[in-house]
Formats: sequence, C-alpha cells, structure tokens
Amino acid sequence: MGGGFCIDRTAFAFAGAAGSYWLSVFPNVHREVRSRYTEANRIPDPALRRLALSAHRDKRGNLEGAAAFASFVRPASRNAAVRAVVAYQMIFDYLDTLSEQPNAAPIANGRQLNTALLAAIAPGEPHVDYYAYQDNDDGGYLTGLIEACREALIAMPSFAAITEPVWRTTERVVVYQSLNHGDGCGRHDSFDRWARREARAHAELRWWEAGAAAASTLGVFALIAAAGNPKLDGDVADAIEQAYFPWTGALASLLDSLADQREDAASGMRGLIDYYASPEETAVRMRAIAIEAMRRARALPEGPSHALILAAMTSFYLCDLSMSSSPYARLVAPAVLDAMGALAKPTMLVLGARRAVSRLAEWGSGRRDRRHGPANERCERRVDERDAG
Repeated sequence: MGGGFCIDRTAFAFAGAAGSYWLSVFPNVHREVRSRYTEANRIPDPALRRLALSAHRDKRGNLEGAAAFASFVRPASRNAAVRAVVAYQMIFDYLDTLSEQPNAAPIANGRQLNTALLAAIAPGEPHVDYYAYQDNDDGGYLTGLIEACREALIAMPSFAAITEPVWRTTERVVVYQSLNHGDGCGRHDSFDRWARREARAHAELRWWEAGAAAASTLGVFALIAAAGNPKLDGDVADAIEQAYFPWTGALASLLDSLADQREDAASGMRGLIDYYASPEETAVRMRAIAIEAMRRARALPEGPSHALILAAMTSFYLCDLSMSSSPYARLVAPAVLDAMGALAKPTMLVLGARRAVSRLAEWGSGRRDRRHGPANERCERRVDERDAG
C-alpha cells in the first residue's frame, strides 16, 4: 500500500507539473527569452554581443530546464519564479561563455565576472565593475539581467527564508566558475586544492565529485521555487540546500561532463569525468550518487516534486548519452537510468514532447540543434527495453 501511495502521489505531481509547464511556464519563458534576446542584440561591443547572442542560441535548453522548477510554484508566484530563474540562468550562461575567452588573468577575471551571480540574489546591493579585467562595454546588458532577477526575487513571498542558503549555493558556483577553466596555462592546481577542501565535509565523495557538486545551479532554482511558498521556514530551506548539494549537484555536473567528454578532449580541455580511472568505476560511482540523490530528494517536503525534477534532469542527459559510442556513456547511462526507477518513463515522455516542439521551431527557422534528432526515440527504446527486462 505504501509503495502504491508513493506512485500515486508522484503520478499526481507529474501530471500537475506537466500541465503547469506547458500552459503557463513555457509561454513565459518564451516571452522572457525574446525580450532578453532583443537586449543582447543592442550590446554595443561586437565581441560581447556575439557571445551573448551565442549563449541565447546555443543554451536555450538550459533556460527551459531551469524554468521547470517554476511548474511546482503556486500560480500567484509562478511568473516571478520564471523571471528569476531565467534571468539567473541567462547570467550564468553568458558569463560561462565569456569566462572561456582568453584573458591575461583568467581566475581573477572569472571571479570578477561571476560576482554578478551573487549580485543577482542580493537586492539593493551596489553594482561593481564586473568587467574590471576586460575592456568591454555591454551597454547595461548584464546589470539589466541582475536587476530583473532581483525584482523577481523580491516578489517571492518567502525570499527572506532562502537568503542564506541561496547565497551559500551561489558562492560555491562562483568559486567553481572562477577556477574550473584553469590558470590559462593548462594547469588546474587551484581548482584541485579547493575541491579537496570541499571534500573534507563529504567523506562519501571523491574530491572531484565534491568539486563537481559546487558547479550546479539546480540548488538555486529549487530554493527560488520554494520561496513561492508563503509558509516556507528556514529549516526546510536548509534541507533543500543539503539535498541538492552535494548529491544532485554532483550528478548533474558529472553527467554534463560526460556529455561533453568528446568535445572537451578534441579541444584539449580536461573534464571532471576524466578523473575516474575507468568507465566501470565511473558507472559504479555515478549510480551510487544517483541513488543517494533520489533518496534525499524523496525525503524532502514536496518530495515527489523534487524527485521528478531530478528524474527529468537525468533524462535530459541520458537522451544525449544514448547517441554516444563512448564506453563511458554505454555503461553510465543504464546505471543511472536504473537508479531513477519508475520515474524515468514519464520524464522521458515529457522530454520528448519538449524536444518535438523545439524540433518544429528549428525546422521552421532552417536550423537544427545537435542535441535534437533521433536521440529521444533512442531514449524511449532504452527505457522500454529496461522495463521489458
């Protein structure tokens, strides 16, 4: 009876979230993206304008994924949640792209740029020169995104309850983003030392897994969504932070690294997945992280909602990995899929619907994204084969 009740609750949460996403969240995301694209196109500096437009074009899926958290927010606060998470993710994507560009002081530049993420969650704080290590003028584009995020957060009824955990989560993201690209000479000593310090508080994780956990913005979005509950208290906000960091964050970042493994290798960049000794070790470790992430997600208040978000995020990456011939992907994908359990099937269906809409839009505009195409069909076949087995 207990298991059936759990499945019923999850099915109910799934149906409600799917309806909320397509009827109210997705249209709002589209409007936000269209408005911000117009602003990006007005950036006076041609290099910054090109990077901002590139982030809009190539990372649209990140925005839609971030906005999925708003599906679980009550209608009165849903629009504000969409604006906050979309603005935050746009800042992240833009600065991630910008931080990868050559710079004489890459770590200091990365830190200075990414302080914009901290500014975005600190309404009323004065702006700094985010481009202090660059000679660029974005015409107010970045500060506009920051202010959009701030205004939306202020409108959330329980923003005060998430102030401290969302700051801690963002601070970890900023440090990771500052160190992850290395020192410009191919060395990652600063990242390694920092990640090893982070790992001391999480003995269950390898040091690079703890470092990976800090990279994820999912905890930020979970906290923003929680702030839509007028009765949210600080203890619940802290519990959400502790569930997403390190477990869900580590899983998301490692899956992202695995998806980019071939591209990183071709460009000479190291990926987090490269720290594992073998594909077999990678699969074992990532399955264990996935199991713990799901256990902690289900244990939260509103556990079915958090479990669905986790399964949807995982399914997004597994669809891409199903196209890969990498021995890492062949072993990791079924291991992580198994850890998601029965939630894999409905989340794959939602992902398929979202991608179908994206494909129609791209065909209409004459372009295709490398992540679209036959991947979803392969994902659905993989889930069906697992269920049949």
